[in-house]
Amino acid sequence: MMIMDLKQNIQYLKGIGPQKSKALKKIGIENIYDLLTYYPKRYSDQSELTPISMVNAGTLVNITGRLLNIQEKVSRRGMKITTALLADDSATIQIIWFNQPFIKKTLKIGSNIFIRGKADYAYGGYGHMTINQVASYSVLENNEVECKFLPLYTLPETIKPKFFRQIISTVLTDLQKVPCALPLSIRTRYKLVDKKTALQYIHQPQNKDEITAARRMLIFEELFIMQCGLIYRRKINSQNRRGIRYLANSNLTNKLYQQLPFKLTIDQQNVWREICHDMESPIPMQRLLQGDVGSGKTVIALLALVKTIENGYQGALMAPTEILAKQHFVNFCRTLTKLDIKVGLLTGSLSSKEHEDALGKIATGEWQIIIGTHALIQDKVIFAKLGFVVTDEQHRFGIEQRARLETKASYTPDVLVMTATPIPRTMTLTVYGDLDISSIKHLPPGRKPIRTFLRTKSARDKIYKFVYQQINAGRQAYVVCPLIETSENIAAVSAEAVYEELTHTVFKNISCALLHGKLNTKNKEQIMNDFFTNKIKLLVSTTVIEVGVNVPNASIMVIEGADRFGLAQLHQLRGRIGRGPYNSYCILLSDNKSDKSKQRLTLMEKVNDGFKLAEADLQLRGPGQFFGTMQHGLPDLKIADVLNDTDILLNARNEAEQWCHTQNNIAAIIETIKLQYKNNFFKIFDT
Repeated sequence: MMIMDLKQNIQYLKGIGPQKSKALKKIGIENIYDLLTYYPKRYSDQSELTPISMVNAGTLVNITGRLLNIQEKVSRRGMKITTALLADDSATIQIIWFNQPFIKKTLKIGSNIFIRGKADYAYGGYGHMTINQVASYSVLENNEVECKFLPLYTLPETIKPKFFRQIISTVLTDLQKVPCALPLSIRTRYKLVDKKTALQYIHQPQNKDEITAARRMLIFEELFIMQCGLIYRRKINSQNRRGIRYLANSNLTNKLYQQLPFKLTIDQQNVWREICHDMESPIPMQRLLQGDVGSGKTVIALLALVKTIENGYQGALMAPTEILAKQHFVNFCRTLTKLDIKVGLLTGSLSSKEHEDALGKIATGEWQIIIGTHALIQDKVIFAKLGFVVTDEQHRFGIEQRARLETKASYTPDVLVMTATPIPRTMTLTVYGDLDISSIKHLPPGRKPIRTFLRTKSARDKIYKFVYQQINAGRQAYVVCPLIETSENIAAVSAEAVYEELTHTVFKNISCALLHGKLNTKNKEQIMNDFFTNKIKLLVSTTVIEVGVNVPNASIMVIEGADRFGLAQLHQLRGRIGRGPYNSYCILLSDNKSDKSKQRLTLMEKVNDGFKLAEADLQLRGPGQFFGTMQHGLPDLKIADVLNDTDILLNARNEAEQWCHTQNNIAAIIETIKLQYKNNFFKIFDT
């Protein structure tokens, strides 16, 4: 038995070669370790066989038999139908495949075949028994089922399932040792099998217990690796980089706190205490503040920025859009007038002279709080003494953009990341595991709840008459569409088509505008500014307004094709209204009749709590799509599912926290981590 190099390119395995290795690379398999950790998507249970004479209609069965004949015909509608007759010692049965002409070339008369599928009567309930829904099939050698639980993989067309299983079988046979990230003490404590056994069980299980044992070990290891990576990166940040130890709150911070026109909610007070504790520690703060739209995150950021100024440092706030940055600037200037704190604004629309002037004031420290867009991370921007960084609407920035702003300080600045997209706890452990989490779960008192209604498109005329009445009463309105322009491939409403329709009918005498992502930045900012100043009454838009400006006068939103959006996104959109003293209405238009779609949209009618909706969104959509919206640069999970494997995730997190206390421990598993994940998320281990 040879010692196999797990980093060896699979091209050099017998039977693969350049063409097959190219196809396998497209699904992430480049070396032997990738091959072994490309897990089956499911299994075909071949453990119990049913004699053909005992097959009952409507049941899922496993049968084996000798192939007596196979033929192909074309239906009147052009569908290719392949039929085969299979016989065992008890009876015969017809097998039917639809639109799979390759089947005839695959099977040979006289060979022994295994079939797993659903049985039924032919000809709509009359005639002989057939299997017309084939789940899986295979040609048997020596009349034996190849594997009691046949692993099924997602493969390119050029890679045959049987060939793929044979390659894995060969590698497993030659395999002597596989590095495992899970220490023996943890494996023993949780009664987990070793890595080699787990790989054997996952690819070649003999029973369900082996599949369960393999999954437990591999899921635990994968989540343990991810948590170690997050914890280690956080540890490196706190140990290797000098932080700032701020003094306790004094005159300036206390004065701002006292002059606030409202009392902080219990949630806000708790978060403010957590942030003060972090700032007064020498370890650099890395904190995520999540809170619903309108929950009062910005005032907490403002208090932290003033605490920074009080300690002699500069603070910066980066917003995703120029209009939002300008709004923060105006509000900060108004609030800080009596405190004699100088606030500056740096955006891409400044003239060359204004830009140079701004850079000078940032570099000399004349501007104490700097609010800006991506312009803040340009190379030319040099801070005099940056001590605190706030990133607003985090999900609109990549992890590298956030990091670039942090590196513009001599010391490691304290970092506050804010998001209005509530994230369920299991996801925060995974997506933001390197950050401490603070949450504002309750809205300030006095905010009127947004009334949400689900309606079919048959009610459109009545709805838009209601919108017209609202605008005539002095309000403003949004209409949100899933597409910019009409598409032949996607049956969804486009913003351009709706804009043309509304401006030539109901709203022909109303000032309207069309906003979408293809417009240049200057045009987008101008339209949003005109809407903010009430020059535009009706804004037809795509989701670009998801993170926008605070328009208290906007009290109504119509979302066309609401079934095209996730719950979290619908809630974000809905948060654009209800910011003033007026009754606000969100109307969801959808003709989608699927139960799942109705379930989601009905939840929007009943629930205004963003955290509850986020949990429901995770349940309904699954973690894959939820990860996609995070833009965090995390590795794909190969086998774990943070939604269904919550218990293992929490255990893996606890074990990783204990294990990572010493440098030696983490160093022991770094090689395994680098082998498992090759993307930038774990580049910390290459330093």
